[in-house]
Amino acid sequence: MLDFDQARENMVECQIRTNKVTDERLIDALRTVPREAFLPEALKSVAYIDEDLHLGGGRYMTEPMVLARLLQAADVGPGDAALVVGCTTGYAVALLAQLAETVVGIDDRAELVAAAEKNLSALGIDNAPVIERPLTEGYPQQAPYAIILIEGRCGEVPDAITSQLASGGRLVTVIDDDGVGKATLIKRSGDAVSSRVLFDAQVPPLTCFARKPEFVF
Repeated sequence: MLDFDQARENMVECQIRTNKVTDERLIDALRTVPREAFLPEALKSVAYIDEDLHLGGGRYMTEPMVLARLLQAADVGPGDAALVVGCTTGYAVALLAQLAETVVGIDDRAELVAAAEKNLSALGIDNAPVIERPLTEGYPQQAPYAIILIEGRCGEVPDAITSQLASGGRLVTVIDDDGVGKATLIKRSGDAVSSRVLFDAQVPPLTCFARKPEFVF
């Protein structure tokens, strides 16, 4: 039988620390949260491989290294409020629940929301509600957020999402750049929004965030 504790430690040492992740709070969360608990039985044995895991219906759990580097770039503080867009079964929500004060997870598929609620409850995580709603709308009811994570590759990030950032807030995701995924940090300062590419990351797309076609005369 697979030793999940050892597999988790191997993930941290071989995938996370070796890829420029140095935030000890984040590393502790990755050591603590059992990734296998957020996967269906058929995928538990591959919980700690360095690949995106298909959960069905075109939705994926992001590979550990990419997720860890995005969360490190977000610079999550213990008093922060966070939002996870496209939270699937709740793994990223659980990690952020260890780092931030409160987290909201949203997903547009009822079965994923139900799975996330069940998984988080089983681990005793009580600062992270999960809500079913359209991903592109975010969750303005509890905005503004210091941290927003969009879990998946986006053609573009709509203003409806960036407007939910607090001044000084950080949004992390992967942006599609002509077929190449670019992990990106978006910051809000007052009414101004800026972005910076962090690293290449080929994660599966969230089709609802596809870039709108430009009108050509």
